Amino acid sequence: MKKGSVFWFTGLSGAGKTTIAEAAKRVLEDKGYKVLILDGDDVRARFHADLGFSEKDIKKNNFLISELCKSSREKYDIIMVPIISPYAESRKKAKDFLGDGFYEIFIDAGFECVVSRDVKGLYAMMANGEIDNMIGFSPESPYEAPKYPDLVISSGKRSQEDSVKEFLDFICTSLKEEVRQK
Repeated sequence: MKKGSVFWFTGLSGAGKTTIAEAAKRVLEDKGYKVLILDGDDVRARFHADLGFSEKDIKKNNFLISELCKSSREKYDIIMVPIISPYAESRKKAKDFLGDGFYEIFIDAGFECVVSRDVKGLYAMMANGEIDNMIGFSPESPYEAPKYPDLVISSGKRSQEDSVKEFLDFICTSLKEEVRQK
């Protein structure tokens, strides 16, 4: 029975999680891998639109995403989860729930970098007072950076191409490790 590997991204909004995942997906599919991306915004809109952005709702959403990963593992070789996943407790629960083949990927970009990217306009809305609970910038919505991730990609200091290459190299190494362990 096939059991797809799960690459669980974490990082601030605008760090490059989805960008890296989408670029990696194209390369991996060209190599014959079956790849699924469970993007946080897409999953929330399609399956969990009733959830807000309180700590409780974010943790529930993260757990529901880990359930989606588990139910998809037999159909895919690689599952990428580019979500903010701000709480260490949620990431640990996902890792414990999914077990072997789970990798935590920290996409690290500093404040100035994510604000300059502001792909979704969230940081502009925060500056204008339209958002008061921005993850990582509001005391009510902390971002807990991982202490021991399996991979750190410093996307704020590297080009998009170098970030994607670093991630693809990690995937190749991880998949070989899994084959050796079986």
